[in-house]
Amino acid sequence: MLLLTAAAVLTAAATPRAPDPRREAECHTRVRGSHVTASCYNGNATTDRVQLHVTCARWWDPAMDTAVVDVGPARRADLAQRCWLEVRDAWVTHDPG
Repeated sequence: MLLLTAAAVLTAAATPRAPDPRREAECHTRVRGSHVTASCYNGNATTDRVQLHVTCARWWDPAMDTAVVDVGPARRADLAQRCWLEVRDAWVTHDPG
């Protein structure tokens, strides 16, 4: 009985832990015409660094990125960027602390 218990303890100790899930701010992106806004709320205990990226539809319209913004715990940040005409794609990247 003692041998079986020791084997169970050794097996549990040798099992690697799953990595902690990434803790990112929750962001909602909205496109209205040529304007893009992202509203991010960080409900986590660590700071998240967020950045809005926008790809414009026209070849001559450059892609635009906002500055990186620190969103602290229980804080909110609003990001905005625009194209001259249409928006092709918009997304937010995260660098959790």
